[in-house]
Formats: sequence, C-alpha cells, structure tokens
Amino acid sequence: MLDHEQTSRNVGIAMDEGAAGVFLINHDFAADRFLPIIRSVRSAYPLVWLGVNFLAVTGKKAFPILADLEKEGCVVDGYWADDARIDEQCSADEQPEAAEILAIKKDCGWSGLYFGGTAFKKQRIVDQQYFQISATIASGWMDVVTTSGVATGQEAGVEKAKIFREGVGESALALASGITAQNVGGYANHLDAILVATGINVAGDFYNIDQSRLRRLIEKADQEN
Repeated sequence: MLDHEQTSRNVGIAMDEGAAGVFLINHDFAADRFLPIIRSVRSAYPLVWLGVNFLAVTGKKAFPILADLEKEGCVVDGYWADDARIDEQCSADEQPEAAEILAIKKDCGWSGLYFGGTAFKKQRIVDQQYFQISATIASGWMDVVTTSGVATGQEAGVEKAKIFREGVGESALALASGITAQNVGGYANHLDAILVATGINVAGDFYNIDQSRLRRLIEKADQEN
C-alpha cells in the first residue's frame, strides 16, 4: 500500500479478475497511516474479503486493533501474522506465546480468520526436519497455517508444501511466497490458499498488480482445481 488511490485501484483489479480476496500490508509506514486506508478501502469495497498484515506485528497487538475496527463497522476478515510464535522444540500443549495470542483474539472479540506464519520467511530459521511437527503444532493455534519460502518472491518448494499438508491434516494451509502461473500447478493439490504479490506485480514495480499476470495465475489455478 501507498495511499488510498493506489490501494483501491489494485483491489479493483483483483476483484475484476475473480480473486478470492485481498490482503493489505503496510510495508512503508506505521499503523497511524495504515488504519485510514483500511477504513477507506472497506468503505469502497464493502463486500470484498479483506485481510490485513501489520508488518512484523503478531496477533497479540493486532487483534485488539481489528476488534476496535469491527466495532466501528469496519470489518476485517483476516489477519496474516508473519510469526505465529510456534516453538517446534516444545509439545503442542506447551506453546505459551501462541496460547497468549489466541487468548487475546478470543477475549477481544475479533471474528476474523487468523493466518499464522510458521517456518516463515525472515523469521527464526526452522530446519526441514521440523516442518511437519511445526505444522501439526500450528494447526491447533490458528485458523490457517501459513508458510513460505526463505524470502519474498522465492518458492517454498513443493516438498515443503507436501510436508506441511501432512502436518496440518484437514486444517487449512496457505503459502505466501513464490507462486506464479508457471508453478502453481505443482502446489495446488496441497494448499487451501495462496497469498501472492511478487508473482502478479508489474515487472520491477513492488506496488501495482499486472492484471494480465493475475488473470493467468487465476486461470491456471482454476484449471488445477
């Protein structure tokens, strides 16, 4: 996001091409500039599935903000946290940070879906041998277990998607980096959601969606389903 006009334009493109929803992310500024854009986009698109990511902010701080927005009539449908604070070295029941985050979500009353980053880019490195147990643990503390490649725009690898699917079982699984029209076919059977930016943006432009690239991605994904 940069401002309301740029954000609204990109949301419009996503909706025109049949995307299931959009996430808004504040890469370049703090929440005081972010919240008015969330409100204005929700007002302009009252029916769109709208998620947000407060960059580098866990649900511990985000959920009360989202609850306040919901109380004023600005409903945010999903929150994506880069780090859900899962510790694969502990048992599923011994996750104090994840438990605190979930308790805050319940206590504040925010009703949206929680996408929690697990073995996620730019966070603490998790060795591949722990991918499955990380996914299994995470599935008990969030609505949608969300993983990624090692960096923005880089593939996670189909093998990681397979391992995470085995770990989450019937729970929802999302992937948030490196998906394009060219590779989505290899991932489609393992995922419930893909979160895409780099793979659909205008070449060399971090801020704007290339409508034709988005169209090709959605068409390819639909074919796989």
